[in-house]
Amino acid sequence: MTSTVSGPAYRIHTPRLVLRCWQPEDAPLLKTAIDASLEHLRPWMPWAHQEPADIETKIALLRRFRGEFDLGKDFVYGVFSRDEKQVLGGTGLHLRLGEGAREIGYWIHQEHVGRGLATELTSALTKVAFEVDGVERVEIHCDPENHASAAVARKSGFIHEKTVQSEMEDGELDCSMIWVMRADAYPASPAAEAEVEALDVIGRRVL
Repeated sequence: MTSTVSGPAYRIHTPRLVLRCWQPEDAPLLKTAIDASLEHLRPWMPWAHQEPADIETKIALLRRFRGEFDLGKDFVYGVFSRDEKQVLGGTGLHLRLGEGAREIGYWIHQEHVGRGLATELTSALTKVAFEVDGVERVEIHCDPENHASAAVARKSGFIHEKTVQSEMEDGELDCSMIWVMRADAYPASPAAEAEVEALDVIGRRVL
């Protein structure tokens, strides 16, 4: 009898990065990365306005991320150096768009911006979404003023489909660019050429 190994991908290796499911013991590394990057993150990441948070809050957050990952409710990854001694950012293949779709979000440690890491991880996650998860569509949402984030989407082969406005709880308007890649466009995209190894929860290769 043969078995088919399938996702989700718990670990993703790229030439310079390890993307993996968070563990509670990563909390000190995560706190160090976020605390060093607040000036960079606050203009674009609403959650950064609740920082700096204490280590116990970080542990609880990572326990929730791990639980949701195991239950297939959301796939949030830490972005690590290849030796996994430093958190270089965070990312995710989010399920909030519904069945057959994923949304990629990302942030990069302030000291490591401008090195192409966001493009590297976005291409890797796009490849996993289409080739492991078998989705029909992947999206990236970003603020129109976040030119760096828009450039990441463009370099990975995403198309700007629309810009939408929505009213937030405080009455302010939130504006978001929607970048999209569909399954039929993926094979010809830069993301399809990404150098990626993906492993399941017990380390079996799924890509």
